[in-house]
Amino acid sequence: MSRQKKVLAIVLAGGEGKRLMPLTEDRAKPAVPFAGGYRLIDFALSNLVNSGYLQIVVLTQYKSHSLDRHLSETWRLSTQLGNYVTSVPAQQRRGKDWFLGSANAIYQSMNLIDDADPDIVVVVGADHVYRMDFADMVERHIASGAKATVAGVRQPMATVKSFGVIETDPQDPTRITRFVEKPDTTAPLPDDPDSFLASMGNYVFDRDALVEALRTDNEKADTQHDMGGDIMPYFAQRGEAVVYDFTHNDVPGSTERDRQYWRDVGTLDSYYDSHMDLIRPLPVFNLYNYDWPIYTHQIMAPPARTVRGPNGQAGVAFDSIVSPGVLITGGHVGSSVLSPKVKVEHDARVTESVLMQNVQIGAGATVHRCILDKNVVVPPGFTVGLDREQDLARGLTVTDSGLTIAPKNYRFEK
Repeated sequence: MSRQKKVLAIVLAGGEGKRLMPLTEDRAKPAVPFAGGYRLIDFALSNLVNSGYLQIVVLTQYKSHSLDRHLSETWRLSTQLGNYVTSVPAQQRRGKDWFLGSANAIYQSMNLIDDADPDIVVVVGADHVYRMDFADMVERHIASGAKATVAGVRQPMATVKSFGVIETDPQDPTRITRFVEKPDTTAPLPDDPDSFLASMGNYVFDRDALVEALRTDNEKADTQHDMGGDIMPYFAQRGEAVVYDFTHNDVPGSTERDRQYWRDVGTLDSYYDSHMDLIRPLPVFNLYNYDWPIYTHQIMAPPARTVRGPNGQAGVAFDSIVSPGVLITGGHVGSSVLSPKVKVEHDARVTESVLMQNVQIGAGATVHRCILDKNVVVPPGFTVGLDREQDLARGLTVTDSGLTIAPKNYRFEK
């Protein structure tokens, strides 16, 4: 009987997330709250844990305090069984530089690989929303005999400039011939002329091959030290890389509607759209899959409550996520996501919005198509999201699509 391969999982969580400003003004991108009580990193970690991989290191760098705190409070595995989720900051182990890129982050943390002594290294990003069984990807990687495997997801041709693109051999659609970051164009898939394969930012490597690639990359002068931009092209050029098509992934409890759901929430609009996907009558991404749960920190808060306001008007919430501790007192909430401890007072209207923890909406206020970060207070009678020029004058962020974002702890001037 052959020995089961030993797997170490590395989560890349050092991203600055400039395109998500102001949500990343005070936190790392993987720590950005999502869907009420979750953090973005919870999806990557839950997928790894559900896949049976329980030795996980999380490489952090940018404004990592809230991320480190979330990991320490939430992701505690049994050390008696040798399991762990460990947050590892940049330590300048191989020079005086901080992490220079995703590949350099792993290179500088080579001691983690040496200590764990794995056969296989799984490397994943920390800021995508999806469900994935990494065990299936690892099994296919081993069976292929390749040194490197990257997960690919089918995306519309119109978005080719936004992703790392995977091009494969027409005679062998699993074999990668070229891997290029954000090209102007690429050839469509043979079986789907409207789509191409985009990198999901998830990789599986033979341990020795990865170590050699990282050392080679470190010695180069013309490199960005990036997993997608440098390491995967290295393996592709050597004929040692294959693709794992996400359409083959079958997670327990998934449905045909949500089994291939994957969203890169790297922009404010994509972050918002991902929330709207959750609250459709038939959600595109189903949070209620108990066979493959998404784990997170459990807020100590009473149940959500809707009550009548002072004039007898009912507190109403429909087509919405309403988290623990939410209190709707005669207010109206529609097509929105309310995080823990949000308060909506009487005659207030909240529509098509994402409200993070401790947001307060005063009596008679109106909030439409907004993202309000933690602790934002909207005074009674104020309107947010209805007048672009007014919101810009307040110093708020307004996207080209008309989405209004208020940063953490923002206070409106009366």
